[in-house]
Amino acid sequence: MTEPSRPRALLLWTLLFAFCLRVLGQALVAFWDVNWLPPMEAWYSGLLPYPYLLPSQVLIIALYGKVCVDFTRGEGIFVQPRPLFGRGVLVFGYVYLAAMVLRYVIRMSLYPEARWFGGTIPIVFHWVLATFIIVFGRYHRERMRSAAFPGADHAH
Repeated sequence: MTEPSRPRALLLWTLLFAFCLRVLGQALVAFWDVNWLPPMEAWYSGLLPYPYLLPSQVLIIALYGKVCVDFTRGEGIFVQPRPLFGRGVLVFGYVYLAAMVLRYVIRMSLYPEARWFGGTIPIVFHWVLATFIIVFGRYHRERMRSAAFPGADHAH
């Protein structure tokens, strides 16, 4: 494993595991009517019907899983430095996270009875997905810096 990807692999796997638990929890409620978990309405906003949401979640898990495998191995397409790609991914991650923070603020102002955690399962897990993207993007940004300044530390 390459040194720069080593510290991130565990964090990426942890974020992926958290998202997998979210997908599993929602599936348990949807298909097996598990009543010790929050009801289906709490798991998603309804913007995307569940028959479309679940396959998209599985695709996210597969893609993020490949990223995690590459970071664990320290080789593969997702750890090869791509400065422009990494910069775009990082910007997307920050915008995505900011949008989800704003979504939380708007939801809490529109539904004060739901404070602090009512209806937040989808929002919190968007934070998880955005954090994954940011960690991935920061890796590529740091590779860009090390290419520009070969002897430099990997400072953030």
